[in-house]
Amino acid sequence: MINHEEMASNEASNEVKEEKLTSKKQASKSTEAGVEDFDWESYADESIYSQADKQKFESMYNQTLSVIGESEVMEGTVIAMNKREVVINIGYKSEGVISLNEFRYNPDMKIGDKVEVYVEIQEDKKGQLVLSHKQARAMRSWDRVNSALEKDEIIKGYIKCRTKGGMIVDVFGIEAFLPGSQIDVKPIRDYDIYVGKTMEFKVVKINQEYKNVVVSHKALIEAELEQQKKDIIAKLEKGQVLEGTVKNITSYGVFIDLGGVDGLIHITDLSWGRVTHPEEIVQLDQKLNVVILDFDDAKKRIALGLKQLTSHPWDSLDANLKVGDVLKGKVVVLADYGAFVEIAPGVEGLIHVSEMSWSQHLRSAQEFLKVGDVVDAQILTLDRDERKMSLGMKQLKPDPWSKIEEKYPIGSRHNAKARNFTTFGVFVEIEEGVDGLIHISDLSWTKKIKHPAEFTTVGADIDVVVLEIDKENRRLSLGHKQLEENPWDVFETLFTVDSVHEGTIIDIFDKGAVVALPYGVEGFVTPKHLVKEDGTNAKVEEKLSFKVIEFNKAAKRIILSHSRVYEDVKKTEEKVDKKAKPSTTQKAVKKLKANLEKTTLGDISELAALKTELEETQRKDEISSKE
Repeated sequence: MINHEEMASNEASNEVKEEKLTSKKQASKSTEAGVEDFDWESYADESIYSQADKQKFESMYNQTLSVIGESEVMEGTVIAMNKREVVINIGYKSEGVISLNEFRYNPDMKIGDKVEVYVEIQEDKKGQLVLSHKQARAMRSWDRVNSALEKDEIIKGYIKCRTKGGMIVDVFGIEAFLPGSQIDVKPIRDYDIYVGKTMEFKVVKINQEYKNVVVSHKALIEAELEQQKKDIIAKLEKGQVLEGTVKNITSYGVFIDLGGVDGLIHITDLSWGRVTHPEEIVQLDQKLNVVILDFDDAKKRIALGLKQLTSHPWDSLDANLKVGDVLKGKVVVLADYGAFVEIAPGVEGLIHVSEMSWSQHLRSAQEFLKVGDVVDAQILTLDRDERKMSLGMKQLKPDPWSKIEEKYPIGSRHNAKARNFTTFGVFVEIEEGVDGLIHISDLSWTKKIKHPAEFTTVGADIDVVVLEIDKENRRLSLGHKQLEENPWDVFETLFTVDSVHEGTIIDIFDKGAVVALPYGVEGFVTPKHLVKEDGTNAKVEEKLSFKVIEFNKAAKRIILSHSRVYEDVKKTEEKVDKKAKPSTTQKAVKKLKANLEKTTLGDISELAALKTELEETQRKDEISSKE
């Protein structure tokens, strides 16, 4: 079908065009006598440039624009910037706008600076060029970092935040690690002050596998400081006084920054007095004057002193101070052999352990004093040239041996404490400074003691009797068994030769056996006297009758025999009339035997009574026989 409306519209359009063309021709003819080169046709199209001019100008304009493509990295120029944005000209028909935050690593950037940008979009919906500086840095960052390491270049980085052991630094868009030890040549105590700062760094290490980068700011200044150290050390002289700053404090001394080179004040050179820790004397960042004691050009070590700036305390010690004077001081150091007492800052005296007490047995100073104690002491020796002084504490107490005979006369009884043992006895202390020895033979009347440990223990109390006094050697001879009557005086009348007693065998050995008799006394039996009536040998813990065949009071020895008992009974039965009336003496002996029982040293009084009774009975028998 033919669309009549469309045909009519086309015809109308053609008519309009023809009218315009006719009007242009007429205008041209009517003005031929005017400007000959005027392009009335372009003027009628409302254009001031001819087609040739348009082509010429378009060619010139295209030559002024850079040829760019998306996803390319190009160099641009900063042409404007404010607090939020930066305008970049890359030579394109429009400029790009980038957030200022992408340039935070470079706070000194200014208009005219060249920067790298990444073309994200040539024209967005608004016809705007879209650029990114961050993306451009990221694309070339790894190559730049490796190049910086190879060429030992100085680069800039932005410290983003703290992390364990150091800081995170933005370098070319890569997060690099800045160890705390590489921030500065001096120890850093506050890491937070560096966050947000832009600093110069050197790349010191790259892990290609894990893409880890380590940077250092310290490396930049070490070379310069090294030269400064050489210059400073070259000008140093022993005895020179310099001002420095406390850089670091350790347990052994203080490091001082002398303006590019460090020196050490050893703890012993901080003060003339005792110093437990340098923090007692100085503080970090404190400025103070120090004197150069020594230095080593090769090792660049400088020994400094602080106390040397003041006179030695011994030089200002009271000139009237002399031996015998009593001083008050503070215990600053303790050793086994004694204590050092500070009587003034830098002036100390030694109290030897032997001068702490009148006691003679070995002790350590810790038993008497502790660090911090304030004590009174007497000057024993004083050497100002050697700056030495010895002190004594015991001299302020009376010597217990000065009146020893009055306080501890021979025969007096006292309580003592066992201090230590030897194979021959026990050393005891009656009071501080008064020691004595109990010989092993003076421990017991009846027991045969091989070692004092069988009788008592160290630290135990024991009663003693003074036997002898050796004032010159400050020793007492003491006894313990002398506290009781010698039972051997009684045993002499009880264990007479040929008397028979019941005993228990407590030990058997090659040479014989030991028998426990009544009253805690022991006897000895030879092997041939151990044979029983049936021909067998006696055994340990067997209870038998024994006859005394020898009694030695001086040696405290009783020799017994079991075989003699039954041998003598047989002989007696043959001689004695069994019907005869027993004599009074026999009755007394029989009574004594009936009452015999095992006892201890505490029964001496009973033994004495038995002795008296026996002597009285024998006396009566003698009187009766005379009558």
